[in-house]
Amino acid sequence: MSVFLIGYRGSGKSTVGRRLADRLWQTFLDSDELIVKQAGMTIKAIFEAEGEVGFRDRETLVVRELAMLDEQVVALGGGAVLREENRKAIHDRGHKVIYLRCEPEELHRRIQGDPATAANRPALSTLGGGIEEVRAKLAEREPIYRATMSAELDVTNLSPEDATVYIARML
Repeated sequence: MSVFLIGYRGSGKSTVGRRLADRLWQTFLDSDELIVKQAGMTIKAIFEAEGEVGFRDRETLVVRELAMLDEQVVALGGGAVLREENRKAIHDRGHKVIYLRCEPEELHRRIQGDPATAANRPALSTLGGGIEEVRAKLAEREPIYRATMSAELDVTNLSPEDATVYIARML
């Protein structure tokens, strides 16, 4: 069994995932990092060249590979669980799925505070990446996150260290 971290962009999946993997003595893998490495370009560039469908196709291949692994901590891209086949691949192998829930205003603050986001990540709607986009996308995705998760952790007011401790206790 592996631990999969899901949630919206900025919820801390990669940051917490690295710490959790260290704590559990497991390997950390990030689906977005694997996609970027395989494609040789940023996610933003993949979206520009292939559109969202092209990116999601690449993502599905990576999720399928990650789902076959055990004893890993995996951070999934924010939209990875939107496809039923991705959710099925993870659940069929019995992995733990932790939803890192975070309030939209805090997500927006974190996203805006990360200089790499604008350069490497596309806007997800015509709303241009602002707080309205975060609210709208989160409203669409949250029911899917909740249907996919084994457990939920509200990370709005948690440090990465505290979130790591709570998740380790959940396991």
